[in-house]
Amino acid sequence: MNTTFENHKNGNGGFISLKNETEEIGRATYTISPENNLLIISYVMVYPKFGGQGFGKKLVEESIQFARENKWQVNPHCSYARSVMTRMQGIEDVFTK
Repeated sequence: MNTTFENHKNGNGGFISLKNETEEIGRATYTISPENNLLIISYVMVYPKFGGQGFGKKLVEESIQFARENKWQVNPHCSYARSVMTRMQGIEDVFTK
């Protein structure tokens, strides 16, 4: 299955959408705190029919990449994102446990 990410940034917020050829699979909603150089992951959601395939983790990874590109730290407000990030290796540059 071919998937693509689309970042829908609007001001200091937005969401990253993960899509296949025909429909949206899920999204990660975020808020940016520019004065703190911080990306806050508010919510990660994958539609039920796509559950259990690792797409939520892919959305968290894409959020981390977005933060790195902008030299921001990541604050996972979403409990799912926090759980994923706590188990990840090599993200100490954007996330301190």
